[in-house]
Amino acid sequence: MIVYFLCYSAAVLFARTQYYLLSGTALLFAALVLFWREKQRNGGKVNLLALFSLSFVGGEGVSCLKLSHLQGPWEWQTFAAFFLAYGAFRLAFRFASGVSYRGGRQREGRLAAIREERLFFALIGLSLASFAAFLIEVRILGFVPFMVRHMPHAYSYFHVSGLHYLTVSCVLVPSLALIYRTAVRHRGRGETVAVAGAVLLSLLIPVLCVSRFQLLLAVLMAAFTWLTLRREPIPGPLAALGFVLLLGAYGILSMARGHSVSYLNGIFEMKRNFPIFVSQPYIYIANNYDNVNCLIRELPQHSFGLKMLFPVIALSGLKFLRPELTAFPLYVTKTELTTVTLIYDAWYDFGILGVVAFCALLGFVAARLEKKRREQHSPVFCMFYAQFSIYIMLSFFTTWFSNPATWVYFLETGLIAWFIGGKRQWG
Repeated sequence: MIVYFLCYSAAVLFARTQYYLLSGTALLFAALVLFWREKQRNGGKVNLLALFSLSFVGGEGVSCLKLSHLQGPWEWQTFAAFFLAYGAFRLAFRFASGVSYRGGRQREGRLAAIREERLFFALIGLSLASFAAFLIEVRILGFVPFMVRHMPHAYSYFHVSGLHYLTVSCVLVPSLALIYRTAVRHRGRGETVAVAGAVLLSLLIPVLCVSRFQLLLAVLMAAFTWLTLRREPIPGPLAALGFVLLLGAYGILSMARGHSVSYLNGIFEMKRNFPIFVSQPYIYIANNYDNVNCLIRELPQHSFGLKMLFPVIALSGLKFLRPELTAFPLYVTKTELTTVTLIYDAWYDFGILGVVAFCALLGFVAARLEKKRREQHSPVFCMFYAQFSIYIMLSFFTTWFSNPATWVYFLETGLIAWFIGGKRQWG
């Protein structure tokens, strides 16, 4: 925390005197040091606190570089909110870890037995249900986003309320397939082909929806499930092949969405002529923090819990009966750039107190998940842990925990864990 405090103080001082490159560099250095020290403390392994350190503090450092004309000076409340957000997460993580978190080599918990035939049915059933929901949406809405031209935001209109949550549940299937491959010892040829088909079908849905985010989420969730389940790194050639294929799919989907380089550069308003593979990731990280600053500067009054209760309001159908409960304006630097950080809704609800309470709760939950990982657990817990890891790793991107889809994924994961549960140990 001493390194964090000193680097943060230097970053604020540099930002106030408009030495933005030095300001961002100070925070990037702090993020790397915090990540490395936490990784060493955890016996050379990455845990949720290390991920949050690199993602949240590092993302703030990227934003403080101010490489876009969209970015302006931050309010002092903005600096305070980001500083306290990380501090609250870290302190709560340490407190909840208690005496069980002493560093060194961490023991990995054994995986509990499962009902293997039920895992197969859950995997195939979820993939078919997701594809069926997609076809119903196509029937109702009358178009497939991938096949539509001259509509840059086709996916934004491809939503049948309620049903779309089932469509995007396809992102869970690749992770389930990895669990199936690891947990099921005796697999028939027919079952193996069916599982491979389910994975391909689940990856086809984001492509047809031209949803780069859903495709990325499915791949990342599978990667994190592998790392948690197998306790070994992904083989280099496989990782390289996956990266190349994902990059190619990302480019194809960008073209399918009508997002040309000139169109994107016009939105990003970079100060220098950076190549698109630099400017796009930069703005998708940096501008989110400026959106929080925009919120802090322009918000007339807090929503006192309604923003973060949106999953309850949406999933219960209350939003149709009382639409005013969700009628909150979005404060952003530009209408096309609507992604925000993890703490956006927490500030919207209760200001800086909401940010501190929310991040402290996340830190507490993160520590308990780390403890659970070192105990006996269901293989499906690895998928639950992978989801939480992704939300922490992409903390700069959006308000994950006030997104209804996040809780749908958690609920479906919990139901699958219950459905396939067993009593014997394996492995």
